[in-house]
Amino acid sequence: MPIYEYRCQECKGLFEAIITSTEATTEVSCPKCSSNIVKKTISASSFRISSGSSAIPSGALSGCSSKSGFS
Repeated sequence: MPIYEYRCQECKGLFEAIITSTEATTEVSCPKCSSNIVKKTISASSFRISSGSSAIPSGALSGCSSKSGFS
């Protein structure tokens, strides 16, 4: 499920919402002021794409995960 960032046009708050394909037509409300006047923002991707290989999440090869990045 994709996570989208929104900015409220009323209180200028920035928040994230998980939107499924079945909820694509559902109105998104600001959690701070409950306004429905929100605008989807452009956010940075968490994937790193390099030529000739598959996309690997940028954090998959660090932290507590195994050397391969997969548990």
